[in-house]
Amino acid sequence: MRARAALAAALLVLCIAPAAGARAAGPGDGQGLHVVAAAQIDSRLVDLTVSTAALAAPVHVRILVPADYAAHPTRRYPVLYLLHGALDDYRSWTDKGAAEKITASAPLIVVMPEGGNGGWYANWLNGGAGGPPEWERFHIDQLIPWLDAHYRTVAARAGRAVAGLSMGGFGAMSYAARHPGLFVFAGSYSGAVDIVNNAPVAGVIALEAPADGGKPGDQFGDRVVNESVWRAHNPWDQAARLRGLVLTVHTGNGQPGPYDDSGRPLDPIEEQVHEMNLSFHRRLVDLGIPHRWDDYGGGTHSWPYWQRDLREDLPSMMATFAHPPATPAPGAGCRTRRRFVVRLPRRRGLVIRFVVVRINGRRTASLTGNRRTVAVDLRRRRAGTYRVTIVAGGVRRGHRTALTLRRTYRICC
Repeated sequence: MRARAALAAALLVLCIAPAAGARAAGPGDGQGLHVVAAAQIDSRLVDLTVSTAALAAPVHVRILVPADYAAHPTRRYPVLYLLHGALDDYRSWTDKGAAEKITASAPLIVVMPEGGNGGWYANWLNGGAGGPPEWERFHIDQLIPWLDAHYRTVAARAGRAVAGLSMGGFGAMSYAARHPGLFVFAGSYSGAVDIVNNAPVAGVIALEAPADGGKPGDQFGDRVVNESVWRAHNPWDQAARLRGLVLTVHTGNGQPGPYDDSGRPLDPIEEQVHEMNLSFHRRLVDLGIPHRWDDYGGGTHSWPYWQRDLREDLPSMMATFAHPPATPAPGAGCRTRRRFVVRLPRRRGLVIRFVVVRINGRRTASLTGNRRTVAVDLRRRRAGTYRVTIVAGGVRRGHRTALTLRRTYRICC
């Protein structure tokens, strides 16, 4: 019994000891993280409890090392950051998703961090006050460099993948797009990959904020007032920045599938997920970005399908690590549209007399007549963020009235 305990302790020390040439601020500390506790679950699996200024309370990270990690003390391994869904936690991919069994023979480190019940892999807006929680800061700015400093990783784009389910599928694609050059592979399993063009998901996100101690809308703010924040995180809007990654997108349609009871009714969650994924797929096609599109038909929002997705992705992931694609030049092949059409809302009795278009505060066009659509041309402008304001004035039932529309557009190239 003592020998077994000693072996577990030795494995734990080996797992969290700094990598060769790395320096840590303390026992396991560094990169803004403090290791509060560590528990060895089995020969491959360790649970860490860490604290950070980015979050209000300590959180957990589950790390799965390869079976031969201890036997090859000089070998470095690629890393998969595997993200959980809403109302779940860091344990779900091993407790429910069979991640340990699926990766048993893979020379791969798997990192499963806490992401909150409804954290949505973002630094929360909190009504403009900012975080905590700052999940993106914790995962991207702290956890990744901490792992590279304390484990024998391939500490480069060619050695990092990110994947996740549902809310975690959103996180995987959002992180990959918002941090180009950090990952070489990204996978979404029934992911919420278009939170802007799908109305129901906005309500779901709002309802999940209280599960993390916040108020509805704290993650990204009001859907209308803070539209630019939503779009800055939305994989659909940021899709052009995914060029050069190996991408996989898996989705069912909500109908009972091979892992469901044939009498099960339609799953409305996966039905909406399918709509978001179809929108994201079409966006990638429009941009000319290669990806694996796995629209597998019958299937619900449940673990057997996500286990299958991970099993199917693993060979492609390992092949990508072995032969990573080159990092594309900024804006290479980008085909983002720069001409937008805005439809003015219809109001009974309103006759539009004039329309004024301003881009970043400067007047660019003045139109007259009862127009219901306005084309905004940004084709001659450089990459950046542009605030488009359209003011339409007219007569409504004998009184002067005005409409003001504001949009924010991001041009990637």
